[in-house]
Amino acid sequence: MAATTSFGTACFRRKAAQAFAISHSHILRTNANLSFPRNLSSYLLSVPTSSASGVSQAVQALKGEVDVLLKGVREKSVTKEVKHILEMARRASLKREILHTDFLTPPVLKESMQVFEKLADVKAIAQGGYPQAERCRISVGHPEELTSNPDIISALSITGNFQFEPCSHGDFLGSILGTGIVREKLGDIILQGEQGAQIIVVPELVEFLMSTLVKVRNVPVSCTRIPLISLDYEPARTKSFKTVEASLRVDALASAGFKISRSKLVDMISNGDVRINWIPVTTKGTTLKSGDIVSVSGKGRLKIGEINSTKKGKFAVELIRYL
Repeated sequence: MAATTSFGTACFRRKAAQAFAISHSHILRTNANLSFPRNLSSYLLSVPTSSASGVSQAVQALKGEVDVLLKGVREKSVTKEVKHILEMARRASLKREILHTDFLTPPVLKESMQVFEKLADVKAIAQGGYPQAERCRISVGHPEELTSNPDIISALSITGNFQFEPCSHGDFLGSILGTGIVREKLGDIILQGEQGAQIIVVPELVEFLMSTLVKVRNVPVSCTRIPLISLDYEPARTKSFKTVEASLRVDALASAGFKISRSKLVDMISNGDVRINWIPVTTKGTTLKSGDIVSVSGKGRLKIGEINSTKKGKFAVELIRYL
């Protein structure tokens, strides 16, 4: 009996170690990228690199081109991540291979895909499992190599009796991360009410989660792999209406969209409860534009639709509220 227990413990530790290595591979990969500064010619410019000065010129050329591509990205953390993805894309294109990111946050995903639209020698495919997915992985490569959608995401169904103990998105997320994996390896979580939830993960962690995720809060659960076509999601329900405002400031439009006073919204901005395109906003005077997503803690999300100027110099704005 003791031998059986010891063997089971050894198996569990081995699986945990493997999962930790897979889950934290993005850290190792990032460090590896930083430690190999050779072959620095840009995928946009061909610069000689036969001497020390040539390498320096190549670095400056690459930096200059990337800075141009990223012009307009306001958040420094987003800029840093997109730069890393651009370097990955450059490498993939030059070596005629296909590389994949981890799951990206919505702002990084959005900015990255906009940059790739400007490049002719790099193709990018974003996959999140279903049309409304917020967190997606990007596959990058030369257009001649990246001809179909790579198999880089998997789905799991987490089932249990949640009738008497409903669990939130945060409960499922906390339990999953409690197994030792990192957030970057996990995509969206789709709540299924009393039945549990469905999650999107990297394929390498499917077996690990199936064997280690046994409880969400106090509810015993079982995990089974399901095909992506079995994901049970509901298209987002929205309500659209128009407002006329003197400015396009976030405090004005969000106040109208969420039906709360401007002073209360300003307080929420100060408390860090307001985000624009998933990035915290720090000033009430931030200007919004068509396509921006405003989220307020406890209130939901709002999309800025069409904007037109009125004869009196104001702005007629379409607001799309997610229900």
